[in-house]
Amino acid sequence: MTDVNEVITGSDYKRMILGAYSEFLNEFENINAVKEKSRFFYSGKPGSDVLRTMGAAVIPLSEAVNESIGGLSRRVADASVLGARGNAGVIVSQILRGLAKGLIGKYNATSQEFGKAFEYGILYAQKAVPEEKNRPIIVASKVMAKGAYDAVRTGLHISEVLIAAIKAGTESFDRDMDCGEKIMQVFLEGCLKGLQGNFSLPPLDLTSKVYEAKGIVSPLTDLARPYCVTFMVANPKLSVPLIEKELQEIGNFVVVERRYKAIFIHIHSEHPGRVLERAVAWGHVGEIHINIMAEPHAMAMVQQNCMMPLALLTVADSEEWAMKLQEAGAMVIVDSSDESGPSVEEIVNAAHSDIANKYILLTDSEHLRLVMHQAKRILGDRVSVVVANSHEEQIYAVRAFFPDLSMEENTAQMREAVRKMAKE
Repeated sequence: MTDVNEVITGSDYKRMILGAYSEFLNEFENINAVKEKSRFFYSGKPGSDVLRTMGAAVIPLSEAVNESIGGLSRRVADASVLGARGNAGVIVSQILRGLAKGLIGKYNATSQEFGKAFEYGILYAQKAVPEEKNRPIIVASKVMAKGAYDAVRTGLHISEVLIAAIKAGTESFDRDMDCGEKIMQVFLEGCLKGLQGNFSLPPLDLTSKVYEAKGIVSPLTDLARPYCVTFMVANPKLSVPLIEKELQEIGNFVVVERRYKAIFIHIHSEHPGRVLERAVAWGHVGEIHINIMAEPHAMAMVQQNCMMPLALLTVADSEEWAMKLQEAGAMVIVDSSDESGPSVEEIVNAAHSDIANKYILLTDSEHLRLVMHQAKRILGDRVSVVVANSHEEQIYAVRAFFPDLSMEENTAQMREAVRKMAKE
């Protein structure tokens, strides 16, 4: 038995997450290939989806100031939850969120505390798909969590705990590994390699041509901005257009409004401190509010003046299809031409606009089902979700929407339209 008081630092956690991303860079195409012979149905390209989700997660590590394991894990989780793409990406983001919940408030962690946090990760992943408890990625993660728990109880070091978790999973897999099982194996093997400083590929070499060579987007393209920042600037020294221009360099969803002798500012950022640091040069800053958008129902607390009570938000994979959806009655269209579809953040930002107080989120693909539901967890009762499985079902659902009806009535009508279309 080894020392049960082993300390796992923020630096250790950082290397583990970077290692996991590095391993997905190396293995995402193999994961996509495994999908074709998986026992469970996977839409889209799960390997690509998880890679881009992890890409969003590691960006905060490139300039993190807080070196505590609790602080780093929280930033990784917030970015992954909003940067998640596809169903597989959402599940992995929830594992990271559960890890962060288990490590919150800790500067360092013991092996036992880290093992417990991993169990939290599995619980959060299960919550993402409560109706599919036997989904292979969930089953594999539970088996691996049990292997980790047994290793922690015997006092093994964290590297040995990870080895035990990987072994437990491998021994439980069938000869033909499922895509979800492969994702969990790559994740933990990457964490182990990162902890040991053995990276498969340089994980944060953002100037490298490795992304171009593999035909994938740089993580900078998937940069998540998890913090919704609002504040007032009294007696500002700059004009509204100049402030807008400066803020658009460091955030998105920028709103700058003149209010008598003050200016109201609303921005989404990955670094609230950078926004406020600039703002203090413009005038007296006050009434500061920072909401973490990755937290469930966080955006329900942000009050806005909206133009209408209810709007229909849906996705379109081309300009031509977007026009047809608008003609049929959709009010907000999100671009889904990217093969991984829109991120959770793109859906949240679209529904966070001042168009409506409430939204119905409509997807035309099973691939985006968990993305839409993750957006609902963030936006709370302001939104409802309807899932169609084709363009035809989507257009039928749009035609069943009537702005004068309540969100509940419209949701019921649209789901019934999808059900009838699926039967035809």
